[in-house]
Amino acid sequence: MAQLFEVHPDNPQPRFLKQAAQILQGGGIAAIPTDSSYALVCRLDDKAAAETLRRIRGVDDKHHLTLMCRDLSELASYARVDNKQYRLLKAATPGAFTFILEATKEVPRRVSHPSRRTIGLRVPDHRVTQELLALFGEPLLATTLIPPGEDEPLNDADEISARYDKLLQLIVDAGACPRKPTTVIDLTEDEPRIVRFGCGDPASLGLRLGDAG
Repeated sequence: MAQLFEVHPDNPQPRFLKQAAQILQGGGIAAIPTDSSYALVCRLDDKAAAETLRRIRGVDDKHHLTLMCRDLSELASYARVDNKQYRLLKAATPGAFTFILEATKEVPRRVSHPSRRTIGLRVPDHRVTQELLALFGEPLLATTLIPPGEDEPLNDADEISARYDKLLQLIVDAGACPRKPTTVIDLTEDEPRIVRFGCGDPASLGLRLGDAG
C-alpha cells in the first residue's frame, strides 16, 4: 500500500521530502509531480525497481526511460554533449522538455536504448521535484505516468492512488499537474528532431513544427 504525502507545491515540507528520498533509496517506486504530468520514478542503479517501473508503465526495453536531473551539472556523467547541444539544453532547462542524448558508459545498459545506446534526460521546473532531487543527491530514473493502453498521463494524486495503490510505495501529492507529457527532442543527429509534442514549446528554442519526426 502506497504512502501518500500531501505537500505544498511551492513550499514543500522538508520532513516529507526526506522520507520520500529514504523510500526511493530503499528501492521504492514513487509517483511525483513535475512541470508536465506526474511521473513514476525510482533509483537509477536499482535493477529490480527499473524492471517494475517498466512493468507498471507497460513498456519494453526499447522505450526510453529518462534521467531526471536537478541541473545540467549532472549531465556529463551520463550523456555525451557537444557545445551546440549544450547551448540548447541550457536554454531549455529547467523546463518541460526531454532530450534524447548519447549515453556514456556510466548509464546502466538496462536503462538505455538497447540498440542505440541513448538515454532521455530532463531537468524539471517544479519546486517539489527539484527539492526532492536535491535531497536524493543523484538523478532519478523516470517515465511519464501514462497508464497502459491510454494516451493521456495522470495528473491527480487521488486517481493515481485509486489505480496504483498496491503497485507503488509512495505518492507525493502536490496538486494537479498539466495533463500533458514533456516535449521530446532527439539531439543524436546533426539537427534537433522533435519526437513528441507536449508541454514544452519548441518555438522558445528556435525549433519549428516542421522539425518533428
